[in-house]
Order: sequence, then structure tokens, then C-alpha cells
Amino acid sequence: MTDAELVLRSTRVVTPEGTRAASVAVADGTITAVTAHDAPVPDGARLEDLGDDVLLPGLVDTHVHVNDPGRTEWEGFRTATRAAAAGGITTLIDMPLNSLPPTTTVGHLRAKQRVAAGKAHIDVGFWGGALPDNVRDLRPLHEAGVFGFKAFLSPSGVAEFPHLGQEELARSLEEIAAFDGLLTVHAEDPRHLAAAPQRGGPRYADFLASRPRRAEDTAIAHLVDLARRLDARVHVLHLSSGDALPVIAAAKADGVRVTVETCPHYLTLTAEEVPDGASEFKCCPPIREAANRDLLWQALADGTIDCVVTDHSPSTADLKTDDFSTAWGGISGLQLSLPAVWTEARARGHGLEDVVRWMAAHTARLAGLGTRKGAVAPGHDADFAVLAPDETFTVDPAALQHRNRVTAYAGRTLHGVVRSTWLRGRRVMAGGEFTEPKGRLLIRSHGHRHPRGRTGTP
Repeated sequence: MTDAELVLRSTRVVTPEGTRAASVAVADGTITAVTAHDAPVPDGARLEDLGDDVLLPGLVDTHVHVNDPGRTEWEGFRTATRAAAAGGITTLIDMPLNSLPPTTTVGHLRAKQRVAAGKAHIDVGFWGGALPDNVRDLRPLHEAGVFGFKAFLSPSGVAEFPHLGQEELARSLEEIAAFDGLLTVHAEDPRHLAAAPQRGGPRYADFLASRPRRAEDTAIAHLVDLARRLDARVHVLHLSSGDALPVIAAAKADGVRVTVETCPHYLTLTAEEVPDGASEFKCCPPIREAANRDLLWQALADGTIDCVVTDHSPSTADLKTDDFSTAWGGISGLQLSLPAVWTEARARGHGLEDVVRWMAAHTARLAGLGTRKGAVAPGHDADFAVLAPDETFTVDPAALQHRNRVTAYAGRTLHGVVRSTWLRGRRVMAGGEFTEPKGRLLIRSHGHRHPRGRTGTP
């Protein structure tokens, strides 16, 4: 620790080897050592004694819709990253759609980077988009540093981001596999959606019936078969259907390079409790029944599901009408994802080490950032969340940092208060107060390669 500029000390530090009392030394924004709790503090280093608060690695959220530029009234980089910092998230990867233009060419990526520059409170990277007509743009986007590509197999909800048919999916995935890129997929089969009853109106039961589990199950089975045939890397976005889990588990056992995420709202909310007309709970695929939620938790525990991300997809409040068929589908979750997941996880016997694995270590690996992000370990960026895990708070929408303070968690009592958030050894949030934006715009490392073969983790 002789070169340390800062030492953070806690009786509970979550490291890759487990939770222990430790002192964490930081120099030039990087963790240089994790030592004994009572290790001497080097001359000239500043000590931050956190007492019994838990020191976690900063969370990495690989599924966020910032919507900037173009739909900035829905969300922007300044507000989204402030909300993330308030929730202990230190890195996010922005989705390519809901902004105008979408991130589907290098020029569009550069436009988004220009808008984001100087506004980010945390580090921000970008996904590219795979559309029916942009196969020729995929390799240039990869070379420009996007972390992978997003595709829809059913309508996206915005006209400028059309979905891929089966032949278009195969063409895009074949191109992406040629440079060993990653395709992340909104997997719902449009034929099953079209065949489902479409009643409209305020009843949540009607909306749930319009997005059946078999739409997910069929799309995922097709995606897995295509990934197997092409030896391609694919990632299933926002899994909500527990019925798809056996297909995914079998594919992983066979060495298919597939990873899977789910979201806090699928793990903490249930269809049975959604009030009619309450479209703040609307998302696609939908929040399903309590028995289905139990299957998702079991899959997290056994590793079939790799990680938990927000799919933060905000809109202005006026788009959240009481008609589930026409209301915007998206849940704002950046600020509340850690306490929401932790509240349910602790009730089910999981520890903070599990939460860190799902929301920091595995998400960092998914994006190819595992050597720098997602762990309290030497050589990693000094990105931290300081959490009081036993303290509770009641969600007040007025206290949220999101641009539009609409939340499905309003009035819920959650465990876990984020005391402070640190980015490369600098405190960027403490007690709800924020420094000026200090985040960096990230690009995928050109030297990073993903291993072939069995993929039980990202």
C-alpha cells in the first residue's frame, strides 16, 4: 500500500474471495491492494473509515435506455447517470434505440458520444443496433468500440428500429459471429404475439394474456439453435418466462455460447399485485405470476440466468396512460435496482456476494469489462458503492433522480441505503448530493477476446 493516495476501510468488504474486514488501497484511480483491516495507512494517504457499512464494487448495468439525443424529454445522460450513481451503479451500457438517431451506424454513434460527453456522472458505453438493412454497418460499429449489438425479434415500439425476421436474424448473426461479436436479443416471437388475444383497456390480466410465455420460449429456442449452428455468442435480454429455462440450461450444457439476464421487476414484482390501469408496471415481456418469479430465482441460484440488469426504459408521464395496450412499455429502475433486488434476495436466503455476482461481476464480464470493472480487487478501477444493507426506506417518487419520476416501486419499503458511490477513487455521490459529472465514455477493448466452449458465466 506504499503508493496509496486513498484507503477505504470497512468491516465488510465484498471481494471475489468473499466478504471480510479489509482496507482497500487506491492510487491513480485504481485499486492497488486489498489488505488487513488494521493495516497501517501509508504516509500521505487519506483514510475513509466506513465502519460497518458494506463496501461493494460499483454495479455495472448493461441494459439502459438513456434516449439522448432525440427523446431527451424521456431521459438524458445527466439525469440517467445521476440516478445510477444514487443507486450504486458506476458503469452503464446504453441501448441503441429510443434515441434519435438510433445507434446503428458509426455516424450515429459519434452523434451520441458528442451528446453524452461532459454530462455523465458515471462511466458510459454503448451498444450498437442490428436492423434489417444495416448488416454492412455492423463490423464498422464493432471496430468503433460498441460493446455488441441489440436486435428485436418482434416490433420494438419505435418505427426507426424495426425488428429482424428469421432470415435477417441469421444474416446479422452470421456477420457478427465472423468477428466474434455479441448479439443481445429481445426474444419474443411475433407470430405468437399476433395470435394472442388483444383486448386493450386497463385490465392487467388482458395485457398479460397478450404477451404469452410461449412467445418468449419459441424465440429463445430458435435463437439458441441458430447460435449453435453458427458458433455465435448470443445474450437473451430481460428474460421473464420461466418456461424457457430448460432450453437455456440444456444449451449451456452443450457448450452453446448463450448468456441470459433478467430484471429487478421480474424478480420483485408479480402479476397478482399489479393494479388495473397502473401502467407504470407495463413492460415487454411482462411481469408474470409469483410462481414464475420463483423459477427465475431458482435459475439465478443455479447459474442458468447469469445476471440482473435494469432495462431502465423511461418515458414522459403522459405516455403512461391507464390503457395497457397503448401505454408506453418500460420501467424506470436505475436508482432502485440494488435495494429492490437486495430486499428480495435477503428474504430468499441470498447474500450480498450473490447480488454482486449478478449485478457487477457477471455484467462486467458480459461487456468485456471484467478485468477493470465489477470487483474489489487489485488492478480494477476504484469504483465502489457503500451500502447500509439493514437500513430501510420507503420509495418516494419525488426523491428519484430520473427525469420523469414514474416508478412501479412507489410506496414500497426496501432494504439497503446507498450511502455513497465512488468512481475511480473519487466520491461522486454522498447522501444524495452529487459532484460535477466525472464519468468517461467507454469503448470496447480491441484486445478482448471471449473464450469459446462452455459458457456457464458470461
